[in-house]
Amino acid sequence: MLEARSLNQLSGMPDEVVSSIITDPALRSCIQCGTCGGVCPFGYLMDYPPVRVIAALRADVFSKVFTSDTIWMCVACSMCSTSCPAQIPLTADLMSRLKEEMILQGSVPEELQTALENSQRYGNPLGEASRKRADWTRGAGVPVPIFGKDVTQADVLWFVGDYASYHPRALRASQALARLLRLLNVDFAILGNEESSDGDSQRLAGEHGLFELLAEKNGRVFKKYKFKQIITTDPHAFNALKNEYPLAGISYPVQHSTQFLYERIDQLKPFLRREVKARVVYHDPCYLGRANGIYEEPRALLKAIPGLTLVELPHHHKTSLCCGGGGGGMWLDGFQWEKSHTRLSEWCVQEALQLKAGVMAIACPYETPRFEDAIKIVSHTDGLAIKDVCELLLESVGTES
Repeated sequence: MLEARSLNQLSGMPDEVVSSIITDPALRSCIQCGTCGGVCPFGYLMDYPPVRVIAALRADVFSKVFTSDTIWMCVACSMCSTSCPAQIPLTADLMSRLKEEMILQGSVPEELQTALENSQRYGNPLGEASRKRADWTRGAGVPVPIFGKDVTQADVLWFVGDYASYHPRALRASQALARLLRLLNVDFAILGNEESSDGDSQRLAGEHGLFELLAEKNGRVFKKYKFKQIITTDPHAFNALKNEYPLAGISYPVQHSTQFLYERIDQLKPFLRREVKARVVYHDPCYLGRANGIYEEPRALLKAIPGLTLVELPHHHKTSLCCGGGGGGMWLDGFQWEKSHTRLSEWCVQEALQLKAGVMAIACPYETPRFEDAIKIVSHTDGLAIKDVCELLLESVGTES
């Protein structure tokens, strides 16, 4: 039975966090089938996958869990949660709490610690200045209104996100979406330097307090302006705004950009005049697909592009392989490489190559840089391109529009 026995002897860490794990009633329903460890992409390297953590709790040897640092191999892909026959929320409830314990103990890889410190200090994990958050708009080719600077109200608040604002490759998808929104006459605006990180990956990496701080900060900014809904290209931001922010009283209608564009597909189709002759695979992002059930909208948008042939990866929809960027994985690359000498992004690229794909289509700003880096490592990747769904749509629209 999972009881909070001798908490001070378990890990030497704050009782309230240890207790929240040990007394979680959901864990009592575990049948010890081991599915969670089997489906975890890095389960074979983890000393304590979820099933062994729960076994340690039941055996009253919970302290042993904290003697291993392989918890940081978890990228919060939610594969364990969605595969669990007892439907235990292992990713959000168990694994993130274990990471929180490790952080409180000070057992955190340096690169992750840096990203967390940057998130608190600068409002983004990359350590970029907030005043540069809207710099990407200069290359959009169309006006991108900013709340507070250009407007105080709009139909749509576009929450751009960290990598979609700052990463030199990921921001190209933001520029593409800006042009598509203009093409569709959408009344939108962004927050510019008032936007902070959504905090979802930090939360899943164990920094619950930091997540709350970032959510409250964004919530205060939202209240300053009038809008009807929020859209974002970032599945992690989408997950936070849709599922986590409302728990803190910050609740607005929110859609991923592919949902938003899909609802306007009839309006968009007449502009898709240029053929994109390519064999394309679509990679389901963990926090768009597995965590939130959005699978068909991105595919429908791709199928609307003339000349494009869409084929499915061996792992797709619910079984999609994680790119390795979620749950802090974006900031644990060195640590995970030392443990595994491989990257999940490389596995995904290899699957695309098996199908002789010319393009891997993505719908998450984490994925473009991860997959493009993987292409540099995996053999025989000549001709494989990584493109966001918005980039492919704009390619079909053509530069004249």
